[in-house]
Amino acid sequence: MFQVLGSAWALLLGLCLLMVGNGLQGTLLGVRGNLEGFSTFEMSIVMSAYFLGFLGGSRMAPEMIRRVGHVRVFAALGSFISAVLILYPAFAHPVAWTLGRVVIGFCFSGVYVTAESWLNNAASNENRGKALSLYMMVQMIGIVAAQGLMLVGDPSGFILFIIPSVLVSISFAPILLSISPTPAFERTTPMSLRQLFHVSPLSCVGVFLLGGAFSAQFGMAAVYGAEAGLSLRQISIFIATFYIGATVAQYPIGWISDRMDRRQLIMIVSFVGGIGALIGLAVNTQAGLLVAAFMVGGMSNPLYSLLISYANDFLEVEDMASASGGMIFLNGLGAISGPIVTGWIMTVFGPGGFWVFIGVLLFAMAVYALYRMTQRAAPSPDDSASYTPVMMSASPVVVEAAQEWAAETAEAEAESAEQARD
Repeated sequence: MFQVLGSAWALLLGLCLLMVGNGLQGTLLGVRGNLEGFSTFEMSIVMSAYFLGFLGGSRMAPEMIRRVGHVRVFAALGSFISAVLILYPAFAHPVAWTLGRVVIGFCFSGVYVTAESWLNNAASNENRGKALSLYMMVQMIGIVAAQGLMLVGDPSGFILFIIPSVLVSISFAPILLSISPTPAFERTTPMSLRQLFHVSPLSCVGVFLLGGAFSAQFGMAAVYGAEAGLSLRQISIFIATFYIGATVAQYPIGWISDRMDRRQLIMIVSFVGGIGALIGLAVNTQAGLLVAAFMVGGMSNPLYSLLISYANDFLEVEDMASASGGMIFLNGLGAISGPIVTGWIMTVFGPGGFWVFIGVLLFAMAVYALYRMTQRAAPSPDDSASYTPVMMSASPVVVEAAQEWAAETAEAEAESAEQARD
């Protein structure tokens, strides 16, 4: 771990600053939209636009990089991010913000693809798993730190929009000054959705449902907090708790998943997350909301890695990386619809609709996992692929790298087992 940190600290620092900027603008818009008098449904459209842009960027950025190179793509998209962040308070209108969020989502996706390809290139086969784990920790730290920055200024003013713009601009320096020669960019041909569903229906349905649950957390938590009457400090702590829960629960769930039927664990984790949503719906105290956020964040975020690992249990080693494209696409479709549906439910039922939507999705996943357990036998834990932690906000580069690392680990374990028999 320290070897990876020593060789890639500047790159990880730049990525952390990017996450701070992204996390801050998402929360800030939710609070500022309430101050501007935007309706809940208008804000849901604004928040959903980010995921539309992100999905588009994840599919178009690789071709852009091939045409003009990593550095130009990184610099151009980063400049657009800084510009849009400054323009938000100048054009406080739902349509302008929606267009801005599409651009922001597209650009952040392209920036992540570029920076993460450098990180992946800097890692070796021996330390790629540690590099991925360290990167996930950096992502979590960045998002949690962003919530603390919400308290340094007035959300009705300009300063909180200037801060993420400056952070994104500063993030270019450690990344561009520390990178080695530009890595070759190659993407695996994605597996078709039909093939992927045939391999693992549970993983396909699960990542789609999870996309909606995650985008509701990432996009609508601040809107919920503002409508529920939470103070700015309470909203910041509330949102940070989702990601603290994810950080705390990620590795214990991963450790357990390598030792039992993953379908059972998916069912249990989804059910516990659904219970967390019910707690959030039933209580109106800050302590109760933090418990709910910790449970929902702690269960829903590791589910992404769990569903990918479960799909890997039924894939040939050489097909693991190609399956990532379909998983990301399904997750992205769910993420686009998440804030819109959440906003509609909140409009009809009030702020509690935030918890209703998340709870329904998580309980639905638990029920479907239970159903799939009746359809075929589980693979032996000894034959299961290794669990690889991945954030749902990661680009296709990191997801493919995680799949490749899982494949390499599976091959190494198979060779060790064969040598032991000999």
